[in-house]
Order: sequence, then structure tokens, then C-alpha cells
Amino acid sequence: MSQPGFWDRQEAAQATVQEKRKLSAVVDPLDRVQRHLDDAHVLLELGEDDPDGVVADLDKGLAEMTSTLDSLEFQVMLSGEHDAKNAIITIVPGAGGIDAQDWAEMLAKMYVHWAEDHDFEVEEQDFQRGEEAGIRSVTYLVKGPYAYGRLRAEQGVHRLVRISPFDGQARRQTSFASLEVIPELDDDIQILIDDKDLRVDTFRSSGAGGQHVNKTESAIRITHMPSGIVVSCQQERSQHKNRALAMKVLKSKLYQLEEARQKEELAKFYGERGAISWGNQIRSYVLQPYQMVKDLRTGVETSNVGAVLSGDLDKFIEAYLKGVRVKD
Repeated sequence: MSQPGFWDRQEAAQATVQEKRKLSAVVDPLDRVQRHLDDAHVLLELGEDDPDGVVADLDKGLAEMTSTLDSLEFQVMLSGEHDAKNAIITIVPGAGGIDAQDWAEMLAKMYVHWAEDHDFEVEEQDFQRGEEAGIRSVTYLVKGPYAYGRLRAEQGVHRLVRISPFDGQARRQTSFASLEVIPELDDDIQILIDDKDLRVDTFRSSGAGGQHVNKTESAIRITHMPSGIVVSCQQERSQHKNRALAMKVLKSKLYQLEEARQKEELAKFYGERGAISWGNQIRSYVLQPYQMVKDLRTGVETSNVGAVLSGDLDKFIEAYLKGVRVKD
């Protein structure tokens, strides 16, 4: 990375940076543990003459080393074939009308906050605003080491219970939204797609207005007819670039679909999400009449709903991944 001309080829440089971040996520904690051990040996030698003078420093070092080892233990859980890759997440509303669309937007903000707290980069690839409020769908690319490994724990239906801000009688409303998570595949993975199996539609980007609204039909929607998979992208002003990004998402989805078929787990894979309604949720978020977030798969719960909606999700992610590890 320090070589002259490293940044002349942006795509190759970014790939190297991503690889470095992935490796550092493993190597750096190991280095920290070794430094803690070296410091402890020095303190123990000093403690032969003054035991009381080193106890506090030893306790502090032990706590820091234990925390680092806990993070390394969690890292071991992220050992799936695609866990180290970037993640493509799509959030869509389900049952609940306008409330569900508003809930989908709340979920989108929650995951953006979570990603930013972990120094992940978030790129919006597609955004469909709801007619009255909220969103009809949004797709993000979350870039960072082990983004997919972590976020795959969040795939499923999320249920919200609250007093509806859209109900003039202030009645309690239950609404649903789903999160789909797939890994961003490397360009060297070959997925054969026949052009005649694709329906390509173009449309104008539906941004917030002003400089973000294109006057040309640069946005792309691609439907893969045999599988029924639909992807869209309006991130770039260039139709060519949007098509390339949409095709990358489509290839990732088709790869995962075929992988699930080969493992005879297709029904299970999509069954985890199921219909975006009652009986299929993985987690409930209750704002009224009490406040609680509870994961129905692991039993983890908290009354600090505000923190969760601001991106405090690690307790849920880690508990789920630990549960999967035990079952495996």
C-alpha cells in the first residue's frame, strides 16, 4: 500500500484495503493478547519486590486480555465460506400498511447506525420511497470485514408493536418488515446468466429531490424470469453502472439460491424469512404498552429499545451465532 502508484488503480487498491482489514481483524487481537502477556510477565517480576504495587495493573491487564479473547472467540464463529465478505441487505415492509413502511425505514436507519458504529461503509444501491410515509424497499451494500458473517444473524422478519402515529384514534398497531442478507460475491466467481432469461426495465431515480433526481432513465430493474428474482439499482447516474451493480446483486442471489439447492436446504433458507407477517418473526420490538425488544430464537431481551433502534445489536447477533455454533 505504501508503494508509488498504489492508488492509480482504484478498484484494485480498494480490494487490497479490504483484504488488509479482513486480515487485521484476526492478527491485531492476537498481537494485543501477546502484548498483554508480555506486560504481565514484567509486572510479575516487579511484584516480587512490591506485590501490592502491581495488583491493580495486573487486574486491568487481565480484564483487557479477557475482553480481547472474547472477541477472538466470536471471530471463530465467523468461519463460514462467505462470512468475511461484504453484505448486501434488502429491507422491505410486510403486513401493516403505512405503519409497516415506516417500520421498514426505522429498521433501515437501525442497521445503518449499527454499520457506522463498526466502521463499516454503507452504500445505498436502491431506495424506493413509500407514497405516504416510510419506504417500499431499500438495498444497501455494507462493506467491511465479516459484514456478512455478522449480518446473516439478522435475516428474517422483524415485528413492531406501538401506538400508530398514522391512526387518528391512537390505536395500537402491529407491523412487520423483513431483512434479507446475501454476501457480495467476488468478480471471479462465474455465474452463467442467459440474456433471454432477463427482463430489463429502466426508470427515473426516485430520490429525495433536488440534485439527486435524474431527468433521464438511469435506474435499472432486472427480473430473472426462471427464478423470479428481481433486483434494482439507482445509485449511479450512469445506466451502464447501475446495470453492472444490479447484475452483481443478481449473481450473488442466484449463487446463494443454487448453493441452497445443492445442499437441499432451499425450503429452509427461504422458510427462515417466510411471509412477512404473524408467526414468522425472529424478533419483536414493543414500544407500547411497555418497552422491550426480544429475540424469539435465542430469548435475549432488553428494555432499552432506544439503544437497539440506534444500532445496539451485538448482543442479539452474538447470541444467535453462538446458538448456531452449539447446534452445529
